[in-house]
Amino acid sequence: MAAKTSEPQVAQAQNPEDTARKRQGNIQVVEFALGKELFAIDLFDVKEVVEYTTITKLPNVPAYVKGIIDLRGEITTIIDLKHRLNITESGQIAAESSRIIVLDDKITGTKIGILVDDVTSVSTFEPNQVDYTSASMSKEDTALIGIIKRRVKVKDKEKNELIIWIDIKQLLRDVNTSA
Repeated sequence: MAAKTSEPQVAQAQNPEDTARKRQGNIQVVEFALGKELFAIDLFDVKEVVEYTTITKLPNVPAYVKGIIDLRGEITTIIDLKHRLNITESGQIAAESSRIIVLDDKITGTKIGILVDDVTSVSTFEPNQVDYTSASMSKEDTALIGIIKRRVKVKDKEKNELIIWIDIKQLLRDVNTSA
């Protein structure tokens, strides 16, 4: 799945309010599951999505670095996003059913893929569907851009579905120095 259609923005906003002001028009994201929660990253940060393949473990790397794969002749570092985000749950998804989201190396500076449980969709949202105040609650070093709210119908009732929108560049900014 080739997702890149325009040049990504390399500059990072310092806080979610800056990100909100810089965004004009609709927001396009890749949605994926980690455990029971839905997450999203900017579509233009994604190069492609590939099926799980055997990952070669590396010695003396941070625990969230799952290892490396050979992706069409290029060595790609794989980050276990569940581990990086400290997501723990009792029911583990079989690795073979997982997906790898390969990030655009123009924004990461190197070949990096993130291991997720499943990629659910590519979606477009209106800016008014994003709650940026949740991201600003944590003034610490956070990679949370905001919470995307979507109305879904479940058993003839409508409810809000929440999608955690993360800044993958911010979350992985230290990977180049540790892998």
